[in-house]
Amino acid sequence: MSTPSLDRMSQGFTPGSPIGVSDWILVTQEMIDAFGAVTLDPDRMHVDPRWAVANGPFGGTIAFGFLTIALLTRMFHTATGQGWDADPAIDGYMLNYGFDRLRLVSPIRAGTRVRGHFETADVRQDEKSRRITAIDCEIEIEGAARPALVARWLTAWVPPAA
Repeated sequence: MSTPSLDRMSQGFTPGSPIGVSDWILVTQEMIDAFGAVTLDPDRMHVDPRWAVANGPFGGTIAFGFLTIALLTRMFHTATGQGWDADPAIDGYMLNYGFDRLRLVSPIRAGTRVRGHFETADVRQDEKSRRITAIDCEIEIEGAARPALVARWLTAWVPPAA
């Protein structure tokens, strides 16, 4: 079954409208270790469970903040039902454009599930005819009172080349 193109889907984004809620993602120690290896960051609070239990402020290892941010893309795809099979030459593409604001509110402990909530905050056209969409995001930690992340994420829709 094909999924809607991001262009058609994102045209329906109107300020204040919910976009969706992602599937749950289990943040494993293996995921955290791999992120640390790829980013060349061996911080013990993240990659050394024994040290983190004995010395860390959270009673165990936690996900890197930038890993938390990086999960937004996967979460957005599952929240919108948009797969990875779109052809940018035909459908255009959505680029990360940055963040107007971003806060890492609560740490994500290894072994915890998280999911993303997305709502359209604003849509505008820029001088290059790209559709700039501001998306309010929250990463929920299963069973926690406070989210892991709150942000206003900016995306730029680039239409296919004429």
